[in-house]
Amino acid sequence: MNTTFRIVLMPFSIIYGTILFLRNKCYDWGIFKSTRFNFPTIVVGNLTLGGTGKTPHIEYLVRLLQVKHKTATLSRGYKRTSKGFVIANLNSTINEIGDEPLQYKLKFKDLVVAVDEKRVNGIKKIKEAHPDTQTILLDDAYQHRSLKAGLNILITEKDRLYNKDYVIPSGRLREFSSGSDRADIIIVSKTNKNLSSSDKKEIINQLNPQDYQTVYFSFIKYGEITPFKGTTNKVSNDFIQNDVLLLTGIAKPQPLVSKIKDEYNSVKHLAFSDHHHFNSSDIARIKKQYYNIKGNNKIIITTEKDIMRLSLPSIIEQLQDIPIFYIPIEVCFHDNKNHEFDNKILNYVTANSRD
Repeated sequence: MNTTFRIVLMPFSIIYGTILFLRNKCYDWGIFKSTRFNFPTIVVGNLTLGGTGKTPHIEYLVRLLQVKHKTATLSRGYKRTSKGFVIANLNSTINEIGDEPLQYKLKFKDLVVAVDEKRVNGIKKIKEAHPDTQTILLDDAYQHRSLKAGLNILITEKDRLYNKDYVIPSGRLREFSSGSDRADIIIVSKTNKNLSSSDKKEIINQLNPQDYQTVYFSFIKYGEITPFKGTTNKVSNDFIQNDVLLLTGIAKPQPLVSKIKDEYNSVKHLAFSDHHHFNSSDIARIKKQYYNIKGNNKIIITTEKDIMRLSLPSIIEQLQDIPIFYIPIEVCFHDNKNHEFDNKILNYVTANSRD
């Protein structure tokens, strides 16, 4: 957004931000009710509109916790067509629960995955349906003040720290950056794999965390490309020889674009909006782009989230003759801080678990 346009919108940002600030104060002062539960609840959220990497961080926590703790995730279920509380199963679709919850369920078969716009109600319903649930991870619930979570994890992207952003509509903040004070842990995400100590120090100085807050730095680790079940995978075993149509429907695809271009001889990128729901005209466009690529060794590579949205029977049926692969991702912490982070999470869960 250019500076002039931002200045024009700034009064609206101030009004909107002030309304949210007063709302938050009403929760802080006890004017509005906030519910706290007597078992571990962990919120993973951000101050900005999407794109900070919440999903892989939730998956990191699932891997950490579900070994010894019966864990559930609760999300809103962005862009789903259903309403209210829904518990996922292995036959659920994105229309019922949304793409990220579906990804959690298919990746972690024993994980309890639920969606509900009202997080407090969702927690109660999870405990009714699965009384043995010990810990609930709340995806994107940082602004849901009706819930008083036991632990708040705030994620901010390195290239767009919340302290440098503005409240919508002149920026991408959902509230003033002072809302970061509610966080117990701050994670600076999407950093370079090689991040210098001086860069980390500078970022911490910019964020100016409170004494009770710990700052961690994470980066994305890409996995091996994986064939999408239901489509053909008859391609050259020497993947670098394949021409690639990179298909993305995520907020910030550039890091993935750069990675794929570094690894393949020929790459064409077809981008859709974040959380885009594919329809027949989209599939026709994708197939046209694919068939326009010359040569016999050509593949489509996409993201795990996009695979969830391509997995609807009506969609996958139109793509079954095309080799489609997806690339999984995980988060890693700098300086072997994963052990410190893990212990902080596990200590909280253990200390607040019911016997």
